[in-house]
Amino acid sequence: MGKIIDGKAVSKEIYADIKTRVSSYKNKYGRVPGLATLLVGDNPASRSYVRSKIKRSEEAGFTSYHRDMDNSSTREQITGQIKEWNNDNSIDGILVQLPLPEHLRKDTASIMDTIDPAKDVDGFHPENAGLLARGTPRFIPCTPRGIIELLKHEKISTEGKHAVIIGRSQIVGLPLSLLLLMKSEYGNATVTVCHSRTRDISSLTQQADIVITALGKPRFLTAEMIKQGAVVIDVGINRVDDPAAKKGYRIVGDVDTEAVLEKASAVTPVPGGVGPMTIAMLLLNTLNSFEIKQK
Repeated sequence: MGKIIDGKAVSKEIYADIKTRVSSYKNKYGRVPGLATLLVGDNPASRSYVRSKIKRSEEAGFTSYHRDMDNSSTREQITGQIKEWNNDNSIDGILVQLPLPEHLRKDTASIMDTIDPAKDVDGFHPENAGLLARGTPRFIPCTPRGIIELLKHEKISTEGKHAVIIGRSQIVGLPLSLLLLMKSEYGNATVTVCHSRTRDISSLTQQADIVITALGKPRFLTAEMIKQGAVVIDVGINRVDDPAAKKGYRIVGDVDTEAVLEKASAVTPVPGGVGPMTIAMLLLNTLNSFEIKQK
């Protein structure tokens, strides 16, 4: 039976460290990190995510700035708010919750590009993406950074290992591939990235020492698709119907966890694995932004 990697427990350790550092900075610099969050529209899941981010930031001692904008908001109104925050020296990180309402989807890139790269704590701005690709990152996207932190915590070496990533998004798959390729302690891996056009994914995952799934298909990765002793990182968040559940559904990952645990050496669960680390890394990126300014 493989080990379950407890992302909740690891994130609590990170929050405790952040809180201690923030407390010392309040006395030293006379202010604390500021995180601004923008929610456009009324997507219930997005509202829940933003609420969690605000709660965690305030618990860590940050100053929280938030604005709700309705579904009818224009691109100009949104970028106007972002520019206002760009010019506010008390704000160290800016987060625009995605996805945006349907009529704004085509403008997502240009809206995100309005964020000052020095406050882009999600790490999505082209400048920050370029710095990561060059091997000198300023801000690493939160989920990939959280995955690396979990590997560090569990002392799972990546050097010389074959890592297979299922999913090529700019939020997870692509930046994670760059991190694992990087000449660093938790890099130096041989990386294969699979996607919707990849043929025979099983033949690749069966060779992998580390498998990371981020494609959004419930229980896609089965025990037959991995080799004995592989490490499996599940980034998927999928809602499946469950009449027995209180809400009528439950959240599962991309991995058939119970079956895979019989074969893998370690697996991240869903929920409670990578998810808690993502918000922890958002706060850590914001704290790093604050520290850069003080230096």
